[in-house]
Amino acid sequence: MAVVAKTENGVLARLDGVRNVLILSGTPAEMGAAHGRLLRDDVLEMNARIAAVGVAASLKLGENFAARIEEATRRTAPFVPERFFEEMDALAAATGLEPAQVRRINSFPELFHCSGVALRGSATVGGRVLHARVLDYMRDVGLQNNAALIVYRPEGKNAWLSVSYAGFVGTVTATNEKGLAIGEMGGAGEGKWDGLPMAYLMRRVVEECATVDEALELMRSTPLTCDYYYVLSDAAGNMAAVEAIAERDPVLRVMRPGECDPRLPGALKDCVYISGPGERADALFKRLNENFGKIDAPTLIEILKRPVSMKSNLHDAIFAPETLDVWFAEAGATTPACDEKYYRANLRELLEFYDREQSASGEK
Repeated sequence: MAVVAKTENGVLARLDGVRNVLILSGTPAEMGAAHGRLLRDDVLEMNARIAAVGVAASLKLGENFAARIEEATRRTAPFVPERFFEEMDALAAATGLEPAQVRRINSFPELFHCSGVALRGSATVGGRVLHARVLDYMRDVGLQNNAALIVYRPEGKNAWLSVSYAGFVGTVTATNEKGLAIGEMGGAGEGKWDGLPMAYLMRRVVEECATVDEALELMRSTPLTCDYYYVLSDAAGNMAAVEAIAERDPVLRVMRPGECDPRLPGALKDCVYISGPGERADALFKRLNENFGKIDAPTLIEILKRPVSMKSNLHDAIFAPETLDVWFAEAGATTPACDEKYYRANLRELLEFYDREQSASGEK
């Protein structure tokens, strides 16, 4: 990797000379300020892009998109840890945006509603744990132009990695230093906003939990928003597909490896998966079954191709929780992520790279 810029609490580098990798450490305010300084232009572009999407959505749907985001932000605020607001406000100050604009960037996923699979044991080559995540989400908006692999080392919490975007402090695709990985798929329940937003819940999971069971306990004890599906896996080979229904007391329906949901085409030993019904789920199940026992990262890359991924496929990621490897791809200008090049990174190696760079400049 080549270093592009540094601050006391951050390093911006390029992976293979192409992909932005942002590594942050310290307090919430320190990480937010470093994020804003190092990715300022991208954050400003993201803000403008989402504002434009809001205008287009308002015209198409005949409702005030900005007002809906404001409502989501207001109603979820009591459930969001203060440290996330501190980080966003410091990010805003570093870019010259208003705090409300950065909060809008981070509330955006609550207004829109992908596939996920975790495998182990008899399903994979060498029995290793593998976790794949497909994000099908508005590729044509151009969010991929401001993509970044972001690594966080927050004080007193787990270090973790997010396949993410400039200005976004939550996550929709993540793994941590303990080998816990998580991805999501949107469900119903838009407007159920009296809880912790999905992107912040996922961040809390990777920052505060080390195992699938710990993550499930956090979900059960936390008011949630909307209805989502999650796939979780950890380095010990525990895994679960979860349907999380946002009620006053969250309802979690947990599916373990080999268990079948009637909405899916079938079940496989040592495997959990979720996908949209119909062609996508059928293709995913068929490909998993055909490759059972021979699945490794390259095979998963092929399994995730269309129609498992949709035309709106914004990014794909494959995690290896035991080794902390990740392979990820972002959409092209007119192509889904599944048809683009995958890049490999390793969370442990990225943290060691950060330490070397900060030590070399006396900023650690």
